[in-house]
Amino acid sequence: MSVQERQSLLTLGKDLQLLWYAPNLAVRDRKQLLRTLLEEVTVTVHREQYRAHLKLRWRGGMLTECDVELPRSRPATIRTDEETLTLVRRLAQHYPDATIAGLLNAQGRLSAQGMRFNQNLVGNLRRHWKIPCFEPPAEQPDGELLSVRQAARVLGTAPSTLHRWVNDGFIAGEHPTPGAPWRIRITDALRRIFVDSTPHGYVAMQVATQRLGVSRQTVLQRVKRGELDAVLVRRGRCKGLRIKVVNDQPDFFERTS
Repeated sequence: MSVQERQSLLTLGKDLQLLWYAPNLAVRDRKQLLRTLLEEVTVTVHREQYRAHLKLRWRGGMLTECDVELPRSRPATIRTDEETLTLVRRLAQHYPDATIAGLLNAQGRLSAQGMRFNQNLVGNLRRHWKIPCFEPPAEQPDGELLSVRQAARVLGTAPSTLHRWVNDGFIAGEHPTPGAPWRIRITDALRRIFVDSTPHGYVAMQVATQRLGVSRQTVLQRVKRGELDAVLVRRGRCKGLRIKVVNDQPDFFERTS
């Protein structure tokens, strides 16, 4: 080291603050400077107070103590899973809160706190997410009220299919008394849902999601809200749910006038 370099270092050592805030001093250089000046660092963490106490022992024996605030981590947000919320939105169009709670429990679903559902929990969940409550019709609807097995025979489908559609909120079931088996009201509108062959313009779920560019869950929600028509084909190789998708966009090769 030359005499001039030594003199420059001695001059900088007299004003470390000037050196620390020098505009051309990189972060890496500041870290190296601290390593050179510090002999020992002791950190005591006080988690309950969200602070840490630092003791800095400098070369030469000088001691500096200071407190540093620690970041306060936010607790993880507890919320009901989206699939359960979607189901509650559908069921609320058909059933009161107590019935919805029974359906959720039958599917093994739990609240955000890991509890079984009851009428109050469902009501609180609805109000929090602004889900309208069920309002029974002013007049009793027409149609014969049958057991699920009897309704399945009338509609030409399997009882398990009716149970699944009731549980998923796509068709309405009724409890004449609390805890009684489900009963299905056979109406003309319900009969029209169950068909023997695929009507023109109706496609399978996979095709519907591709044409609409949305998820399966979104398609089902639109069906429930009446935005899309759906039928259940009960016979043949194409048996299953079919969605009516109206494509307003002309095909790439279609000639337009």
